[in-house]
Amino acid sequence: MYVTDSTAKADQDGHSDYENGPMTTNSSGNAFVRIDDDSADVQRRVVNYLDRVAAHHEMQRVRSVAFETLAPAEGEHLLDVGCGLGEIARQLAVRVGGGGSVAAVDLSEQAISVAQTRHDGGSATYAVGDITALDFPDNHFDAARCERVLQHVQDPDRVIKELARVTRPGGRVCVIDTDWSSSVGDGFDHLDEVISSLAARDHNFAAGRTVRSRMVTTGLQRTTAFPVTLRFTSPADAAVLSGFFNRNFMRDRLSAELFNRFFASVDRSVDRGDFLFAFTMWICLGQVGFPDQPSAFTQATLTRADFNIYALQDPVHGGLNRLSGTDEVPSLP
Repeated sequence: MYVTDSTAKADQDGHSDYENGPMTTNSSGNAFVRIDDDSADVQRRVVNYLDRVAAHHEMQRVRSVAFETLAPAEGEHLLDVGCGLGEIARQLAVRVGGGGSVAAVDLSEQAISVAQTRHDGGSATYAVGDITALDFPDNHFDAARCERVLQHVQDPDRVIKELARVTRPGGRVCVIDTDWSSSVGDGFDHLDEVISSLAARDHNFAAGRTVRSRMVTTGLQRTTAFPVTLRFTSPADAAVLSGFFNRNFMRDRLSAELFNRFFASVDRSVDRGDFLFAFTMWICLGQVGFPDQPSAFTQATLTRADFNIYALQDPVHGGLNRLSGTDEVPSLP
């Protein structure tokens, strides 16, 4: 769980900077390290922000694709790092059932505390932990996932390696993240200048589209990547997921001249009713290899989750079976 690295000062709409957009400046002082020691009011605002993100129609669409891509199966043991308030971990727990388990880990003690209060009796457990140094043994999980975390850490490659370390050979690693540099708009001007200004401050601004290459470099196999474009027709709707349209957040990050030009253009677009904004999130999946057998992948060991990777990569041979929902494994070409 990572949000904006800024003060929790309320804006004109009554939302704090923490409540508008997971775009942050990378630093060792991540916002959630501080939030655990911050005021109850700030903590409440953070929880409200995370609830708003989870309820947003575009985030729900991304998470639906990510859930299907991970393909959790009954009896599996899963890891969700950066779990926030635990809503995805609880959904995964329903899928794996009583014979499986879901370990939900977050950097924030406050987030874990709230997640525990929302526990529904399923197989999810909650713990505070650091994604760069997970407190689990090697080969421990059938699959691991993290969402919107890489864009906020100093060493994204270390995160991928750690997720792969705790996942068994043949298991899956699913990473979902944002490419803010993909942001496009219509009806208003100066977005390119805003993107350039923010990208200069943040070396992980395009984290989402680098995930697959990082997986390949780490040694994950059968990697695949899916872009999901999120679209918005009002700045208020976009501000739930993007800090671009939160004035308090942007005021300290843009020159006064660019700030005024940008938001004046946005306001005119709202008046005309032609505002459009979109950006891309990437859902990437990779498989942990078997020691000394980097290409071992036989039909005899092909599980339903393994087949999902195969079907996603090969729509000709695997797509029809996947779309029909059958568990029949296609013959490998």
